[in-house]
Amino acid sequence: MENVYVLGALRTPIVTKNGKFKAVPAEALGAAVFHALTEKFPAAAQTLSGVIGGNAVGTGGNIARLAALTAGLSEAVPAWTVDMQCASAAAALAATYHAIACGEGDVYLAGGMESSSLQPLRVYDKKDSRFSKTPEGDGAYFTAQFAPGDLDPDTMLRGAERVAKAENIPKAALDAWAIESHRRAARAQERGVLRDFLVPVNGVAEDDGIRPRMSQKLLDRLPRLFGPDSVTTAGTSCLINDGAAFALVVSGRWLAAHPEAKPAARIVAAQAMGGVPDESPRGAMRTAEALLDRYHLSFDDMAAIEFNEAFAVIDVLFERKYPDLVDRYNVFGGALAYGHPYGASGAILLVHLLAALEDAGGGRGVLSIAGAGGMGEALLLETGEKA
Repeated sequence: MENVYVLGALRTPIVTKNGKFKAVPAEALGAAVFHALTEKFPAAAQTLSGVIGGNAVGTGGNIARLAALTAGLSEAVPAWTVDMQCASAAAALAATYHAIACGEGDVYLAGGMESSSLQPLRVYDKKDSRFSKTPEGDGAYFTAQFAPGDLDPDTMLRGAERVAKAENIPKAALDAWAIESHRRAARAQERGVLRDFLVPVNGVAEDDGIRPRMSQKLLDRLPRLFGPDSVTTAGTSCLINDGAAFALVVSGRWLAAHPEAKPAARIVAAQAMGGVPDESPRGAMRTAEALLDRYHLSFDDMAAIEFNEAFAVIDVLFERKYPDLVDRYNVFGGALAYGHPYGASGAILLVHLLAALEDAGGGRGVLSIAGAGGMGEALLLETGEKA
């Protein structure tokens, strides 16, 4: 098995839906990151084996190939697209890890891209039994079906509410994490710890979802989404966003032939897991724990931990089980502050994990993301001497 390394990773700013990227297609966002990575690592760019890109709500087709051609990459470079919904980019990274480990290629661009602003409205065929079951009965829908019998467009939000109620998590605990996520993100932005990982697009150079003044008073103004007894609000759920993030992933064989290249980290392993479809927030913890168990490791062995906090309930589940490790968890804030451009988020986690490990002086790190339908994808990394 060939060793697999991240040579470098970059992302665009994460921008709120219908904001400054409202007319920028997902493939253009991906292409912008491709340009930046190939300029930063020209030797790797000359020997690309392929492009693997995640996308969840785009126009369909092979959007990774479209992004590669938009970026001007050689027509000879193959590309394919992964759809694991929220976990798409992490799944693309995992697929790249396996391709390199098995010797299929040596240099890949891997990650994901999303334009929620340009998400197309889809329509079921009239012969499809789901046609009349859509909200307006006209076959039109934005949210894909994730499980048999479930056509609820709010299925992800309801999953977060369901898990919170099952675990007796009060609204106050969720609110506290929303405030903390924005606080950490604002501090990271102030310190500029992610600045070198960001690729400006159309003059936009910073994330726009971070609210330094997020407070309990602001959260108390938000309605409870499922009635007075519910605990979920817009403040404890991620924003909808546009953005892209990719990594250049290479083999140990390629590094041996290019001794001047210094990898950012080694990808040790990847893990996918499934679970109860209507409790998708549990996927992040379940998948990360399964991956660490395979290697007889624990979260205590991690210098940095990144979970995609699509909902604050994910944070509370981690805090309750590992209260002594919250200082290593999402240290620069998470998706409650930055936002969640679905198909890109797994690679955004990779960028943030690399930055967090660098900030911590190296070591092991794990990222994990839950996906619609009860899915999850996780990756284990090592940096510094461990790599």
